[in-house]
Amino acid sequence: MDGPAKLRLASLSDFQFGAVSTETIEDALLHLAQQNERAVQEAAGRMEFIFLLSEQWCLEKSVSYQAVEILERFMVKQAENICRQAAIQLRDKEKTEFQNWRALKEQLFNKFILRLVSCVQLASKLSFHYNIISNVTVLNFLQALGYLYTKEELLESELDILKSLNFQINLPTPLAYVEMLLEVLGYNGCSVSATQLHATCLTLLDLVYLLHESIYESLLRASIENSTPSQLQGEKFISVKEDFMLLAVGIIAASAFIQNHECWSQVVGHLQSITGIALESIAEFSYAILTHSVGAKTPGRQQPVPPHLAARAPRTAASSNT
Repeated sequence: MDGPAKLRLASLSDFQFGAVSTETIEDALLHLAQQNERAVQEAAGRMEFIFLLSEQWCLEKSVSYQAVEILERFMVKQAENICRQAAIQLRDKEKTEFQNWRALKEQLFNKFILRLVSCVQLASKLSFHYNIISNVTVLNFLQALGYLYTKEELLESELDILKSLNFQINLPTPLAYVEMLLEVLGYNGCSVSATQLHATCLTLLDLVYLLHESIYESLLRASIENSTPSQLQGEKFISVKEDFMLLAVGIIAASAFIQNHECWSQVVGHLQSITGIALESIAEFSYAILTHSVGAKTPGRQQPVPPHLAARAPRTAASSNT
């Protein structure tokens, strides 16, 4: 074992709790909280930027959601790459052929707007309406923001994203699930117009994207009946965040309550029959969406409802501490 490694182990073994003053701890905790809040706000800001940009370019809603999914997955891949390069450098500091991980991070930061716009452009190319955003439009937009890129750099940006995602950018979005379920509801004789529900669903889906962390945090607290979830409980709840079918039924149920709350129970019953998702799960999700949007309560909250997500994420998995 080399010298630096020995020093690192020694410093870890000497670590003690209770050695720092309460004032310092309070300052550090406040700093971490501010960082976390800023990260959440930045995530919402990215999505809002995409929605506004898509609206400016008269793109379909499906393009917005597709662009968000492409960007999120691309950013995850980039973060993984940065961590991998950092691990390589720590393991072998003598070799210089590996790119500095800090340089990768800096490059990602400097080109973020370019990547975001490229994701919107790629998503537009997947649209069934073929309203493709041209390179000239993108370059003019970037120039208006003060970014001077060439057509070659724009094409390279698209190619980088495609390669990073192994050319798999036709990703499923929650809107596809919502529209399919609305289609089935229409065939099943639902008393609420699918066309009316669709318009409200689009608005609520935007809201869920923008308030993603707040809405899912409230769902997590409801599922474990505890206001302070542990890290393990949060990790086990990730599968719920990735469940687009659950999100879709929650969106439709909340939209139905807004459109005609007297038919809410019928719509939820149809959704339960179609998807197999428990009524309690649908009620909890629609409740979370409504309370974060209009402050309303669904009929399911007028009586005590078991606050679990049994059908999609077993409560034992979410609340386990082992």
